[in-house]
Amino acid sequence: MSTSNGTHHPKHLAAELAQRASNRAQAKPGRKVRITIKRCDGPGKPSRWETFEVPVERGANVISCLQAIAANPVTVDGQRTTPPVWDSGCLEEVCGACTMVINGKVRQSCSCLIDEYAPGEGDTITLEPMQKFPVVRDLWVDRSRLFHNLKRVKSWVPIDGTYNLGAGPKETPENQEQRYVMSTCMSCGCCLDACPQFTLVEQPADWDTAFVGAHAINQARLFNSHETGKQLAPERLEALMSPGGVTDCGNAQNCVKVCPKNIPLTESIAAMGRSVWMHAITRWFRK
Repeated sequence: MSTSNGTHHPKHLAAELAQRASNRAQAKPGRKVRITIKRCDGPGKPSRWETFEVPVERGANVISCLQAIAANPVTVDGQRTTPPVWDSGCLEEVCGACTMVINGKVRQSCSCLIDEYAPGEGDTITLEPMQKFPVVRDLWVDRSRLFHNLKRVKSWVPIDGTYNLGAGPKETPENQEQRYVMSTCMSCGCCLDACPQFTLVEQPADWDTAFVGAHAINQARLFNSHETGKQLAPERLEALMSPGGVTDCGNAQNCVKVCPKNIPLTESIAAMGRSVWMHAITRWFRK
């Protein structure tokens, strides 16, 4: 079974996809479902749970339900409360901003269709913020560390100025196909929230020695395999050799199970692990 980016769904998703399709076929438009949200008024504030009832039509997703709640924030107990806060952007599973924990699993909320997860009258969907990033308010978290870690591995292609440099280097179709899948990463943070090695680190001073995460390792592989990007390969490998680098991965493989783009993250981690060892051995012999 193929996805829009040309990759194949892992086997562990087959049963889930079948169940979601079955739920979608049974769902009745106009039913009411319950949305239970873990809420927090700000950093350091206590959390609380609130439940709302929302009528849903075919094609509704979690974001549309949150918008309905925000328009009339009254709980099932009849208590008026503040509108829930969340982060979102494109609503097309491209920007990665709307990540949250839905029914216990981290994923994109824009692509979470209510018909697939709450097909019956009175069914409940539970929403929580990601656990590995500081909560700003309700479902909105601060993902600054995620982007900082991309800087750690220099996940960009270096260029000398902004003037016309002419045609870029050619790529083989095989290399292009492999790199395309890796390039679909949208920095959503799903892989990080599911990773037992990636823990909540609130102080920016400690970020450079904490685990860099699967997303950054994958991006290092992506740019190291680019003819221009590999100019910075030694610096990326040095970063991945440092504390919090690729050897901190515990091989739980949760990352590849929750990636919404089905990026082969464990392959990237293995590939960069080999590259780091080769770099270390080569550097030792050159001393």
